[in-house]
Amino acid sequence: MLLSLVLFVMLVLANGVPVVVARILKRRWAAPVDGGRLWSDGRPILGPSKTWRGLISGVVCCALFSSVIGLGLMFGLLFGILALWGDLLSSFYKRRMGMASSARAVGLDQVPESALPMVLAVFWLPISWWSAASVVALFTLSNILFSPLLYRLGIRRHPH
Repeated sequence: MLLSLVLFVMLVLANGVPVVVARILKRRWAAPVDGGRLWSDGRPILGPSKTWRGLISGVVCCALFSSVIGLGLMFGLLFGILALWGDLLSSFYKRRMGMASSARAVGLDQVPESALPMVLAVFWLPISWWSAASVVALFTLSNILFSPLLYRLGIRRHPH
């Protein structure tokens, strides 16, 4: 149970720190991961909200947290990378579906960024598939429920 809670916190850090860093740094170091390029469908590959600053800050924070709590720097690094790859994958699919950057897509916005790192956790740590699925469900539900509150507090730019 405690390990599941730690992994949930790591997901929140990997996905939440980039939002906080963006609020603090505004447009500084906000180069988009896709370089502003378009896919063959004429739409952005990922969109302007997916930045190198966000990718690096989320991965580094996750890695440092993991190291401090005893799961190891390498586990945290890989966990953070997979969480943010999941987020990038979601953005890629949303652009292909014609959705604008930061448009809401319940499930697609939460599951890839939580499921990919949880697969790593199952193979790296003593955690069951059932516990991993529970963490993914908790992350998804908490993201859906708390995003509007974070928007009202001025932390998020969008209420979803």
